[in-house]
Amino acid sequence: MVLIPAMKGRTRVPSPEIPKGRMGRAEREIRSRLSQMSAGNWLVRGSLTTRERVCGKANCKCARGEKHVGLYLIASKEGKLRQMFVPQAYEARVQKWIAQYKEAENLLEQISDLCWDKIQNREE
Repeated sequence: MVLIPAMKGRTRVPSPEIPKGRMGRAEREIRSRLSQMSAGNWLVRGSLTTRERVCGKANCKCARGEKHVGLYLIASKEGKLRQMFVPQAYEARVQKWIAQYKEAENLLEQISDLCWDKIQNREE
């Protein structure tokens, strides 16, 4: 049984857990994949984008038109855009973390769809 944290002045209420025996095979597999994916893996919400810029040095290649290219991780949080420079050495890792986040989000959406169906069909 999972306990939901109490709000001020209220007692804890047990959260319903779904016994594995009551889950369908598809739901068990999805939940298992989600659990395996989230255990020890980095999950990053965002997108990678490249930006070109001029540094301002008179003798630099960018002054002749060859701009500096940088990779940035961008995501919104609480209505504000966050961005962070990603060094080349991290590019592959960050791409993998973003892909893992998207896969986890997809698995959660599948679980949600199954739960919607259960509610609609008045299943326990």
